Amino acid sequence: MDGNDYSVFSILPPYNNLVAQLVKKGNGTASRVVSGVTITYEAEPSFAGKWNTISSTKTNFWEHVGALFGVTLSPDMGLKNNAVQSTTPQPMTYNAEHDWWIAEGIPTSPQNDDGTYNHYPMVKVVARETLSGAILATTTTVLPVSDEMDCKKCHGSTSGYSAAMPASGWENDPNAEKDYKLNILKLHDEQNDISPYLNDLKQLGYDYTGSLLATAQSGTPILCAICHKSNALGTSGFSGIPPLTTAIHSLHADVLDPSNGESLNSSTNRTACYTCHPGSSTQCLRGAMGKATDAKGNTLMQCQSCHGSISAVGAATREGWLQAPSCQNCHQNGQRYTEAVTDALTGALTPVVDTRFATNANTPAAGSNLYRFSRGHGQLQCEACHGATHAIYPSLRAEDNVQSIAAQGHAGTIAECTVCHTTVPNTVTGGPHGMHTIGQQWISKHQDAADGNAKNCTACHGKDYRGSQLSKTFSARSFSIDHGTKTFAAGHQVSCYDCHNGPDGE
Repeated sequence: MDGNDYSVFSILPPYNNLVAQLVKKGNGTASRVVSGVTITYEAEPSFAGKWNTISSTKTNFWEHVGALFGVTLSPDMGLKNNAVQSTTPQPMTYNAEHDWWIAEGIPTSPQNDDGTYNHYPMVKVVARETLSGAILATTTTVLPVSDEMDCKKCHGSTSGYSAAMPASGWENDPNAEKDYKLNILKLHDEQNDISPYLNDLKQLGYDYTGSLLATAQSGTPILCAICHKSNALGTSGFSGIPPLTTAIHSLHADVLDPSNGESLNSSTNRTACYTCHPGSSTQCLRGAMGKATDAKGNTLMQCQSCHGSISAVGAATREGWLQAPSCQNCHQNGQRYTEAVTDALTGALTPVVDTRFATNANTPAAGSNLYRFSRGHGQLQCEACHGATHAIYPSLRAEDNVQSIAAQGHAGTIAECTVCHTTVPNTVTGGPHGMHTIGQQWISKHQDAADGNAKNCTACHGKDYRGSQLSKTFSARSFSIDHGTKTFAAGHQVSCYDCHNGPDGE
């Protein structure tokens, strides 16, 4: 959400999506449950014991939702008719196309009910048998939210940033949340004539006057996505006007960051992105990629490592929200690379040489292959085992790790087969990403699988069979072997040399 004031304009409304899949554990097999159950979500207290159960007292969104989106909503009801999390369970809906249960557009806020901030409120998801009401399963997860899409650093009248000042001078409003938005509209009016579109706007129910600033000052807030196409909000925009993602990123690529004098486009770290995106407090890039460091503790990956420069994100040929880097741009050839792009300025992606860790093609639309819509082992969503896009397990935020710890006893990728399987199936290549069975039973079976086929093992155990990041243990493990017990610490990269003299040794 873009701040807590919607009286001037709106880029993004309060809008958070929660998705779930229900798995029935089986003896060797597991199945997804899609009927005969009711799945709900409800508020849970934060780690500090604070609640977030209402949004309508924390933003004026509901006062202006009619003018912005042409709908009438009860307080705390979202644009997709899903309510903010509260102590009253709210229903989720099964979506057959994506094979998930979803509550779309939950209008959550980053403020606790006592006014303090928490960008990571918690919710409990509960599955019940519809007829009896018996609880079948529960999980606790996070609804990350931020209002840090904040332009006042440059566009506020007290910013001192003269490059963003309208030619006719600053608008000065005592409300800091309105002040910078009014100045953005004033600058927009100076650079763009909206009069050719006024009739089209009126046909859509938007009675704007000759300028955006005058319209807002008369009491009608502006919805940016009406003129500018937005795949996030599903608007088509007007011909001749660039999409919102294109317009904002391309316009700001050459802007100088007032904190360091460097152009946003030339920045090679996430600070430039956090100027507008969530954010210096939220720290959105918080998962395994965001916290990756080298031996000296230097951060290995930034926003630009995957998305390229700001001008690349704003390229006219790019479909915002639908064209993004994929897992296979870094996870391929038995390696984990730290750059998905070959050229940050153009955003050209690394060529893909294998699809072992690939997202689904043409998902959710032709030409897209988005991780957050993709499915893998057992037709589970990739996020079910790996976590959300910017919070890949294990995350720097403890809230993100709650679900994986509850499921398997440790933070990180869901790697324990017993999370879904009562007994672990025996398989050579039938596991996630073509993986074999793990655990004690593989000790006696792996030799038969490797004999004559040892090269197949190199995808995870390394070309020299001495282990790699893909063969590491997620928790401490002990196995009974011919000569006693073998114990591996968490993080150990399992290799043929741990128990044998290489792949051909005894």
